[in-house]
Amino acid sequence: MTGPATLSLYDTLARQKVDFIPSDPQRVTMYVCGPTVYSYAHIGNARAAVVFDVLYRVLRHLYGPEHVVYARNITDVDDKINKAAQDQGVDIRVITDKFAKIYNEDMGALGCLPPTVQPRATEHIGEMQTQIAALIAHGAAYAAEGHVLFDTEGFRAQGGNYGALSGRSLDDMIAGARVEVAPYKRNPADFVLWKPSKPGEPVWESPWGPGRPGWHIECSAMSEKELGLPFDLHGGGHDLIFPHHENEIAQACGAHGDHDPRAYARHWLHNGFLTMDSEKMSKSLGNVVLPHELVKQVPGEVVRWALLSAHYRAPLDWTEALIEQSRKTLDYIYGVLQRAKHVPVDMSTNLDPVGSNLHALLSDLNTAMQLSDLYAYAKNLDREVSQGDLQNAIIWKSNVIYVGNAIGFLQQDPDAWFEGGADAAFKDKVEGLIAARAEARKAKDFAAADRLRDEIAALGVEVLDGKDGATWRKKS
Repeated sequence: MTGPATLSLYDTLARQKVDFIPSDPQRVTMYVCGPTVYSYAHIGNARAAVVFDVLYRVLRHLYGPEHVVYARNITDVDDKINKAAQDQGVDIRVITDKFAKIYNEDMGALGCLPPTVQPRATEHIGEMQTQIAALIAHGAAYAAEGHVLFDTEGFRAQGGNYGALSGRSLDDMIAGARVEVAPYKRNPADFVLWKPSKPGEPVWESPWGPGRPGWHIECSAMSEKELGLPFDLHGGGHDLIFPHHENEIAQACGAHGDHDPRAYARHWLHNGFLTMDSEKMSKSLGNVVLPHELVKQVPGEVVRWALLSAHYRAPLDWTEALIEQSRKTLDYIYGVLQRAKHVPVDMSTNLDPVGSNLHALLSDLNTAMQLSDLYAYAKNLDREVSQGDLQNAIIWKSNVIYVGNAIGFLQQDPDAWFEGGADAAFKDKVEGLIAARAEARKAKDFAAADRLRDEIAALGVEVLDGKDGATWRKKS
């Protein structure tokens, strides 16, 4: 990219787009809430991972990979994890290690770069207890019957703005939320920081009795430990704004006696919801899609393209048609690159023929527009290759590769893309049949050509006839 560039982002706390200027350009910091590892991640979880991977890539592009610190946590102590471990009669670590590994592999298959650090909740119990003690010392929490609870009224009385992120008043939040009624609570909206463990659950010693942390305190403690305060960016799904992110802010502010929400995280970003054929995704409806299974059917880049096909803040309706269209678009772009194999890539050439070629990403991560630009660049490359204009073809191919890499696409060799991971023996068989079919057509033996075509199709292969001969791809 040429010249200085400004990244603008929609800040949930500011409720408007703002220019992003890090506290320290030499150490740009971002925290994103990661998975609770008790089972496979679903496609909604993957949307957040992919969206914030794009932001991570943009930040690395602007400030240099060595200057960006991205923390995405692992929640490895939780009621659902405990239940899974008890049902299977194993230690929670067996469950969490298994599904943390699967999550990282699945997100890697979708083109997500590993985060800089991946803190685990169970490895930060000490930091959580330190923060809880600070909250009590500042009058923002209290111990009761083996529990420690955040004191929402006490925090508000001290000048804390509980509700700043979600824009809700405390009274509205109490009325609209499912709050646990318990005799040891001072106020209905008070939430747990520490609680006694039930029999068979993980347990840690603490000044307030043996137990385990509440969910919200985990991210407040891990983010401060890994990034320091305030860090530049906090991300997550829209569903986390309240109560999780609201409570993170309250905990961090209450523990330090600084009631400015930006003393915790300077900017907040949230991705929109994902629906399945216009319905909410739920296990009861049987419409939960798992990337772990999906990437066995289509390439991970197809899933990534589908997830980025709408603006990250907008709702995304997940359908078979969306996957099919994403596959066709990527097939076309890879096909263009296949036809342009002879065209060299020159990253020193003018990669900016029509303005900043990452302009859409810099405008609040408009991936839908950026993907449209990438497709247009590929069409321009196709035109120049067809016309034999090598000089312009070099420029457009360089643009295609540059933009594709910037957002995590075109990571495969074009031939490998269409071969779908076929081994050498399979490729030899298919290419032999295609060559025989070409000879039959040349000899006008159309019956033999049709028979060979059917034999190729029976292998799950589609032949793509072109003016320069036939290529092929494995069907999804």
